[in-house]
Formats: sequence, structure tokens, C-alpha cells
Amino acid sequence: MQRVEPAKPLNEAQIGGSFYLLEMYSSDFLQFQTIEEIILMLEKQGLLIDKTNARKQFQRIGFFRLRSYLYPLLDMPKRLGQFKPGATFEQAMELYKFDRKLRLLIFSQIEKIEIAVRCQLVTIGCKEIGTVDWLYQENNFSDSQQFAQSLAVLSCEWKHTKEDFAQEFQATYGKALPPVWMMLELVPMGTLAHLYRNIKSKSLRKKISQYFGTPPDVFASWLFCFASIRNICCHHNRLWNRTLPNTPAILKRPKGNWISFNAIDYGRLYYKLAMIQYVLSFICPNHHFSSSLKQLGREYPSVDFSIMNFPEHWEEEPFWDNLN
Repeated sequence: MQRVEPAKPLNEAQIGGSFYLLEMYSSDFLQFQTIEEIILMLEKQGLLIDKTNARKQFQRIGFFRLRSYLYPLLDMPKRLGQFKPGATFEQAMELYKFDRKLRLLIFSQIEKIEIAVRCQLVTIGCKEIGTVDWLYQENNFSDSQQFAQSLAVLSCEWKHTKEDFAQEFQATYGKALPPVWMMLELVPMGTLAHLYRNIKSKSLRKKISQYFGTPPDVFASWLFCFASIRNICCHHNRLWNRTLPNTPAILKRPKGNWISFNAIDYGRLYYKLAMIQYVLSFICPNHHFSSSLKQLGREYPSVDFSIMNFPEHWEEEPFWDNLN
């Protein structure tokens, strides 16, 4: 398959409301278009399109979701909305399929990190502070306002959960909040990040972060990054070719192998995936994240990883060896 040329990162303004390709500066943008009208428009703009397949994909996925994957196929200047000679609808679908598999892979790895964070907050937290309800005690946290917000989230999650273990506890103990190991099974990852960052005890924060091979400030920053990527994956949003929220703290003194690439764009995906790989090497040494990532690249050779800030020959770095 023809290799898709690199495209500049798409920001959410371009994707969300002003995509040159589809004449979205015109009044037609706010008007409903049928699938047949969309196919005709794409053909007029020079896209080679299998109408039968396109109808099926637009019915199943929707045109609004697929349009960002058509962007790299536009000829220059892109504002004219004309496709490159030979550009096909199937090329856009390959990018879409790649992005979907990438999200599923990343989500499965962040799941491991999220569960490990919950576990360390329970085991180290209860041992260090000496109570099973330390999450509900304001004196254990630095920022009282942030504590109040986190406690409100915890109380809401507990009130509305339909989990069997929670309903059994509530039937026995009434409205009392449960031990932390029960509560943390219900807490969103973003709330976990807020809770960790707000812990007053430097010793506790350090002991937790050491389990993940990072200093406390770096780990707090990375948790917010992981949470935002997790949410993108959960909502099936685009990961490929985008600038991600939350700029991560820089790991200056790694305890294991680390990336050697200097031209880092911390808002792009490569550094965030390196963060995942690094943490997994501590909590799950036998993981297969890097090998799965390499396999995904082999499965979709037309996808240019440099768009996501991957350096050339990244897969040959010792850091991306599963044995690190």
C-alpha cells in the first residue's frame, strides 16, 4: 500500500470545526448531508472511493469521525480541499483501523498501571498512616479545597455504585463510607491522580512513587497524563496525529533504561508511550507492550510513526526491548 505522507499535527480546532477538506467554512457545514451527498462531494474533491464500502463505513462509523483520517490525503495547499492524485478512501480507513488498535493496546496497558496505583494507595497508605479510612481524613492532605472536591467525588461514586460488594456493605453498615480498598475500586483514574498529588506525607508519596520507578513529582504529573490518555481511549477518540493534554514532567534520573531521543515533543504520543513502557518495566516486567507496538507498526506499514514524534529506528533502541 502507498505510504501516507506525514501531516502536521491536527489540533482540535481543525478537527472539530474548521476542516478545510469538507467545505466547513461554508454554510453547508451546519446542514445535514446524506451519505450519497458526502460521497459525491469527496469524489468531486478527487478521492478515489469504493462507494459500496464507503456507504457501509459511513453508516457504521459516521462521516464526522472519519474525516480527520482523510486530512493527510489532501494535496497542498490543503485549504483548497483537493486530494492528492491517487488518494483513496481505503487509505483513510487504514489509518482509522490503526488508530483503533492503538487505542485498544494502550488502554490495556494503562489498565495495569491504574490497578497498581489503587493497590499501592491501599497497601502503602494504610500501613504508613495506620487507618483504613485515611482517604476521608482532611489532615492527611495538603490542600483542603482539593480534598473537599475529591471527597465529594468519592461520596458520589459510593452513593451511586451498583457493584455487588458495595450494596452488600451498604446493607450491613448503612451509609458509612467503606474501607479504602473497597472505595478505590470505584474511583476514576483522574481522581486517583488528584488524591496522590494532594497527599501531605512526603514519605508516603515517595514510597508509592518508588514502586513505579519515579520520584513523587514526576509520578504525580505522569498520573494525570495517563488519566487523560485513558479517557481518550475510553471515549474512542483519536490518538493518532494529535497533541495530547497535560505536559508530563521530565524524568531526569531514570532507574532503568530510558529513551535516548533528544528532539522530544512532550505533547505528542511517543513520550507518553515511553512513560507507559517505563512504568510497566517496574510493575509488570514480563509485559509485551513494546513487542505489541512493534507488531502494530508491521501490520500497518503505510502509517508514518514520525507524525506521533517517533524517531527513526525507534524500535531498535534498547529501551523498547521487552527484556529491559
